[in-house]
Amino acid sequence: MESLAGADFAPQTTYLNTASSGLIPARSVAAMKAALDDAAGGRFIDQAFEAVEEARAAYARLVGVPARQVAAGASVAVYAGMIAASLPPGAEVLAAEGDFSSLVNPFAVRRDLKLRTVPLEEIAEAVRPGTALVAVSAAQSADGRIADLDALRAAARAHGARTLVDYSQAVGWLPVSAAEADYTVCVGFKWLLCPRGVAFLTVPEDLGGLTPVFAGWAAGEKPWDSCYGPVAELAHSARRFDESPSLYSYVAARHSLALIEELGTEAIAAHDRALADRFRAGVTELGHQAIAAPGSAIVSVPGLGEAAPRLAEADVHVSARAGNLRASFHVYNTAAEVDRLLEALAG
Repeated sequence: MESLAGADFAPQTTYLNTASSGLIPARSVAAMKAALDDAAGGRFIDQAFEAVEEARAAYARLVGVPARQVAAGASVAVYAGMIAASLPPGAEVLAAEGDFSSLVNPFAVRRDLKLRTVPLEEIAEAVRPGTALVAVSAAQSADGRIADLDALRAAARAHGARTLVDYSQAVGWLPVSAAEADYTVCVGFKWLLCPRGVAFLTVPEDLGGLTPVFAGWAAGEKPWDSCYGPVAELAHSARRFDESPSLYSYVAARHSLALIEELGTEAIAAHDRALADRFRAGVTELGHQAIAAPGSAIVSVPGLGEAAPRLAEADVHVSARAGNLRASFHVYNTAAEVDRLLEALAG
């Protein structure tokens, strides 16, 4: 199985660690370098803001909602914090045990909220009367387990709870529909192949009752008329939740997202899952058992976490998470690289 992305990538290592950070396509690197060169020469122009809108629109297409429901920022934690700030004192938030801190911690630091955690597999049945919000990752960072979002949505609706889904380990390889959750968040530097500094929030058509507590000039309906004093008119769309953009990152992001669209999520999913299944089978033959995460592009193997530094010395890059070895497979990876990882583990 060859790379799915062709000439856009030329990795110089065996890089199987997209769950930590994705490789950036050559087209995106070139665009970012050109923008930096322009800025260094005093030629930075406001058209760079067009890249934010192109990236917003591309992300909206990937997750199946109108662009007006997408906010552009830089951090999942910032958006989770804004949602946490919208909850009334005493509200119960339900989360999965061991979920990623950027999603969970903003609710934990609000001491007047009731944060309850349960195993991922039990989260739908744990929704109860009085649960205000369920926050969960579509795919778990530590081990790749995929949440049953259909069951969760049904349980939340039955009890009047809202849902917040973190797509950071999903969009780019896992087909999703943001319209099926109240709020979703996603960083771009993993499976979407963007530089750091790119993140997205989706909200319902009615904007979800959120207060844009960090709104600055970029959140105005007319941003360039909103630079001084209180913003007189917030954007009528999810853009009211925009952070002031990391423009150079977004200049690159529009090209990275275009590549994901060109390849197609379904084709990427098939490619990534085939490589993950190849690794699961191979590691089983070596006498180890991966954590059950059927259909995931992320594979986590207990008892092998300490092997990650040794593998790095052999130029095979994975990660150690929660004591496990975690490998993740994306468009630029090949079957030969999976086999090299298995050979390095056997050695």
